[in-house]
Amino acid sequence: MSRKHDEIEPKSVAELRVGTFRFIKNTKELLDAEGQTVPLRSQSADVLAYLADRPGDLVTKAELIEAVWPDTFVTDDSLVQCIGDIRRALGDKKQRLVQTYPKKGYRLVDTSAPGALRRPALSQASRRWALPAFGAMAAAVLILFAAWVYKGAADLPVDLGDKPRIAVLSFDDFSVGPDKGYLSDAIAEGVITELARSSRIAVIARNSSFRYRDSDADVRQIGQELGVHYIVEGSQQKSGDSLKVTVQLILAASGEHLWAHTYDQEIGSLFAVQDAIVKTVADRIGVRIERPVPGSDPAMVSALHFHLQGIAIIHDSFDEASNAKDLVLNRRAIEADPGSQFGYIGLAHGYRAAATFGWQGLERQEALRLGLQNAKKALRIAPDDAAVHFALARLYDESGDRAMAMASFDKAIALNPSASNYLVGSTNPMLYAGQAKEAVERLKQAMGIDPFHQDWFHWQMGWALWELQDCEGALAAMMKMKKIDRGAHRMLAGIYACLDQVEKAQEAYKVFYAEAHEPTISEQRAEWQDIWTAPGSLDRWLDDMRVAGMKD
Repeated sequence: MSRKHDEIEPKSVAELRVGTFRFIKNTKELLDAEGQTVPLRSQSADVLAYLADRPGDLVTKAELIEAVWPDTFVTDDSLVQCIGDIRRALGDKKQRLVQTYPKKGYRLVDTSAPGALRRPALSQASRRWALPAFGAMAAAVLILFAAWVYKGAADLPVDLGDKPRIAVLSFDDFSVGPDKGYLSDAIAEGVITELARSSRIAVIARNSSFRYRDSDADVRQIGQELGVHYIVEGSQQKSGDSLKVTVQLILAASGEHLWAHTYDQEIGSLFAVQDAIVKTVADRIGVRIERPVPGSDPAMVSALHFHLQGIAIIHDSFDEASNAKDLVLNRRAIEADPGSQFGYIGLAHGYRAAATFGWQGLERQEALRLGLQNAKKALRIAPDDAAVHFALARLYDESGDRAMAMASFDKAIALNPSASNYLVGSTNPMLYAGQAKEAVERLKQAMGIDPFHQDWFHWQMGWALWELQDCEGALAAMMKMKKIDRGAHRMLAGIYACLDQVEKAQEAYKVFYAEAHEPTISEQRAEWQDIWTAPGSLDRWLDDMRVAGMKD
């Protein structure tokens, strides 16, 4: 049974040597080689103190959480953040001092002990578990190897073509209190967007690079999993009107740090810092980006902050109440800075959602009008912002204006080629218009820049292949989904009907319409005939729906 930290009998020594550092146990103070105190957050110091009581031992995550947060419910994320904080304080980038045992826990190395940097031996039980697990792991590695077609030894750079490929990881957020949240992702996303605008760099999509948030994965492992040459990682700390951003450029194959810098600026200089990072990173990998340096703009940063709060609420819960809060926050963004695009972009998306789902007591056409009005205001302010054109594209798509939707999607993609969701979203109007081959190419492109793409990419590919009458390929695409949600079962029903698998088509059809209004064939034709204009596609779809169980 785990015991709380103050119940554990302390070791006889009052301090522990860890690398060139000393940890004073009774005061929970970390000292560097010169005897200077190294700052640690209180919870990080508590975690280090618990590990220091058991140097060389494997301490489970459950024990650490119970010891440091005895009366509070927390997830592993809180512990991972503390471990990351400790490693940064110790300069332990290679994890030699604080060692991770995946899915188990952590071990603190007492470097004054003989053989301190060796891993503890496995018990007999652990050996029995490890052997079959190794077989499964080897199989997984072989699958990954075949999927990525790596060439040469594992420690050599991956053959990725002519363009340098780069992944920007989510930045750590060391802000506290009301200053914590939102800006870290904004900085990293801005770097992704601006780097992607260069046709000479291939940038991994946010969805894939941000999945390593709070991960202990080594940069070399990340580099291979994402298939990149370079990795950018960093952190930000906002305190009042001050902003501190630290950033590093790393060679993925070796883990070598090519460049690192810390920016201490006023908060209004956020966009200038972002721009400086982009230009320096690009220059270091051999691509020069020349643009005017943004000036200081505190009001614009405030507007961005309100806009990002709205996005966080929508991501957490997509419903009418969240939509209302999102609209309020984006109106506050406009109040903070009427001359920046962020609030208008947020209102454009918010009103589109209101039109789609009948929220906020607005008639559909009125909600779409308000959405387009705000998107066009954003366009006048920031014609080169990819997010503006994406908002416009979605509104035009919802309004049934396919030509304008495609033009806006294309502009958004040109401005931010790393946005995999832009690419996949753009295939909607393409498929309705009969451009299925082009849609397949865009979907492949999206999957290429977003290796850990979401399930709906496969769903969209299923539709595209159905359009091309490759129903076997369409079914194979759908089966790649980790979980086929209820909403995807209508597409699955159409694919099974196309393959003459009537019973499976009817089963899938029933799943989709179990909690939804079931229309008739004639109602479906009336709803889609002006939108689904690809020659013969709507008739094929309605025939397949008839096979699946839809009444005339």
